[in-house]
Amino acid sequence: MTISPAITIHNLRKTYGSVEVLKGVDLEIQSGEIFALLGPNGAGKTTTIEILEGHRAPTSGSVAVLGFEPRHRAQDFRERIGIVLQETTADGYLTVRETVDLFGSYYSRPRDTDEILELVGLESQKASLSRKLSGGQKRRLDVAIGLIGNPEILFLDEPTTGFDPQARRAAWEMVRRLEKLGCTVVLTTHYMEEAEFLATRIAIMADGQIIASGTTSDLRRKYTGSQISFQIDREFNSMISEFPTVDHDSLELLDDTFVLRTSDPTAALYRLTSVAKDNDFQLNNLVVRQATLEDIYLSILDTHQRN
Repeated sequence: MTISPAITIHNLRKTYGSVEVLKGVDLEIQSGEIFALLGPNGAGKTTTIEILEGHRAPTSGSVAVLGFEPRHRAQDFRERIGIVLQETTADGYLTVRETVDLFGSYYSRPRDTDEILELVGLESQKASLSRKLSGGQKRRLDVAIGLIGNPEILFLDEPTTGFDPQARRAAWEMVRRLEKLGCTVVLTTHYMEEAEFLATRIAIMADGQIIASGTTSDLRRKYTGSQISFQIDREFNSMISEFPTVDHDSLELLDDTFVLRTSDPTAALYRLTSVAKDNDFQLNNLVVRQATLEDIYLSILDTHQRN
């Protein structure tokens, strides 16, 4: 049995007067995955998400969310998506449970409030006034409100902005638990570590286009691979500068440290150590490091800007 994608976007364009904000976006998001949409400010992320949510109409192209055209904002469509904005204003004089119950009353098939409060880690605060919650707890309440309607897709915008490291990690674990619901999560964030921890797949936007997409592993293999750094006595600089890189390898000298970026660290390290052994010099402070998502992200944006 073939499962249809939760979201399909084809040649999506959006213009405001003479300004083209989206320039032919193509994207598929599969059911049940946590999908991160990344990019610098002005890349077109917010416009894309607002079109998916039905808040903006595209200029051209096709968009299907759970088989619906979002711009029509059909009742069935709105009941099947949840939205968690960067800031949600709840009545501070209602308890946590009363707040979630209130939003649940807007839906025909809400989930059980106790189940949702347990999922987001607020079961012990259910009798507390929402205005007395901590910043992290208020964010959990936002997610509970987004989930109470039993959505198939949850749009999660910058879920941990302003959080301290401990609160951020707790929020990540909460989002991971959404997989138990079989919920598709569309995440926007400026924290690369957050996207790397949470996302099944990632798309990077710039200048109104998708410039790269895939899993972190896919992007690492394609764009940056791993990084090997080392230092040597200066008399051997010219020899290393002529080191035979292959494929997409690159070698540069930063201050007194050579940095070799390679898609095949095992082969590159073997060639590098062979040169050092044959010429009787040491590779000092030798470090092999796998590229992080931040490395990948910056590399992709840099390549895009140069092209």
